[in-house]
Amino acid sequence: MKLRDIIRFLWATAAAVVLLLILFVRVTGCAPLSPDRPGAVGAAEPGPAAGPAMPLSTLCRAPGWTAAAEGNAASVRSLAWAPFGRQEAGWEVYVTLIQGELGTDCPPNSEGFARALADWQRQNGQTPDGVMAEAVFMSMKGAMQTRRDFVRFTSTGMCPETPDLVSAARTDEGYGGKQVWMRPRALAAYRQMVAAARAEVPEIAADPRNLTIFSGYRSPSADAARCQAEGNCDGIVRARCSAHRTGLAADLFVGQAPGFGPDSSADPNRLFMTQTPTYRWLVKNARRFGFVNYPFEPWHWEWTGESP
Repeated sequence: MKLRDIIRFLWATAAAVVLLLILFVRVTGCAPLSPDRPGAVGAAEPGPAAGPAMPLSTLCRAPGWTAAAEGNAASVRSLAWAPFGRQEAGWEVYVTLIQGELGTDCPPNSEGFARALADWQRQNGQTPDGVMAEAVFMSMKGAMQTRRDFVRFTSTGMCPETPDLVSAARTDEGYGGKQVWMRPRALAAYRQMVAAARAEVPEIAADPRNLTIFSGYRSPSADAARCQAEGNCDGIVRARCSAHRTGLAADLFVGQAPGFGPDSSADPNRLFMTQTPTYRWLVKNARRFGFVNYPFEPWHWEWTGESP
């Protein structure tokens, strides 16, 4: 082969190789990105600059508290006790309140809950084992109850007098348009609380029944007649000395389980109520507006800005 032919052959071969390389780059450049490469289809979206929020399960891990967490998980639905004089199974109904006392959102079967409970026990002179028991809850209940001015007043053996003045709430503030009354300052505080709840939690604002009042001020004579008619006098205590006679108590709609009324004290209904956004918000925020809860009734709240 002549030199000129050899040179032509080499140039043709080189051109063919270059063409193949160009085609290879173009084809592979259009292929889908691997899912583990940045920007790939199926890859996780990049988080904010501060990093994604830690999942609750991670926040509620606390090495060393596994045994206590297991004990709480076992008793939360099985503990046989009667914290309000009526036999109950488990303390699940009171979990939201207890979380409020502990300052934690960790679920009761978590290590974080056990650690928070142990911190509370330590601060209150109890053995800090992180295990919920009847004695622990009864101590918490005592603290909750003494926040109620009505309870402190009646502990002296006296019953508050009825107020000289009560104001009518608007019909849209009464459950189902019911006419209810409260003391003027208590009613004003209630309105501030409701406005804040609806502004802060869309789920509360979405249902106009939420936080409406189905029972406010009740005169002793009307209470006595009602309990006789309904056969619900609670050992005549309700008729003789109810917190509603002060004009500072309000039964609020916080939800209701299917088949139950908004003030049914059946355990399934109370449990349902304590898991609603409305009740959870109240537990965390009602004290900002001077309202405290009667622990047995998720719907019962009392204003503490005025003496009974």
